[in-house]
Amino acid sequence: MNANNVRPAEPQHPAADAHSGDHSQRLNWLRAGVLGANDGVVSTAALVVGVAAATPEFTPLLIAGVSALLAGAMSMAVGESVSVSTQRDTEKALIAKEKWELEQMPEQELEELTQLYQAKGLQRETAEQVARELHQHDALAAHLETELHMGGEDELTNPWVAAGASALAFTLGAILPLLAVLFVPGAAKIPVTFAVVLVALGITGWLSAKLGQAPVRPAVLRVIGGGALALLITFAIGSLLGTSVA
Repeated sequence: MNANNVRPAEPQHPAADAHSGDHSQRLNWLRAGVLGANDGVVSTAALVVGVAAATPEFTPLLIAGVSALLAGAMSMAVGESVSVSTQRDTEKALIAKEKWELEQMPEQELEELTQLYQAKGLQRETAEQVARELHQHDALAAHLETELHMGGEDELTNPWVAAGASALAFTLGAILPLLAVLFVPGAAKIPVTFAVVLVALGITGWLSAKLGQAPVRPAVLRVIGGGALALLITFAIGSLLGTSVA
């Protein structure tokens, strides 16, 4: 067999929304940003509330809070970068596979596109005409959009943008509880931090529900309940450790 005709390995098709496109991609980025901000709120607040329960001193709270913010933002950035890089590699492999098929078996690919349009409700004759005209215009773009629900070659996901967006979202979420626990004086420190966190979580829960077109009330209650539980647990642990050390 000629080495030039060896077909590249076929990666698994990623799950794709039937209505994917620029709008869906923007919604995915917004959802990721909301989740990153939510993570920043909960993880940072849980840590600083635990430390505040053990000691009211400013310096330990500042060190713990800033460390949690930086570590969390870096972790989010690295995790998102790795995830999106993997997705980008898969997209490149799918594009390479589609190019090979169009070059080696153009008639089969034309028939495949015709059947896809038939499945969308077009008559056979109309589907053939549409598929043939699209093949003549830009066959690769037609198959990427209709068969794989992907944009063009210049619309691949960017791991650097994803990493920066995740780190920024986490940082914005983490700043709220950090500022509250650092600058609210005296005995009001922990109650105010609790209140700030619960309000922030309510907002992120509302946004995530709206973006996902899901019921708002269950989403908000779920997010607030989980965040409150995390704060209560770390507060209890911090109180026990503070009492033991004292």
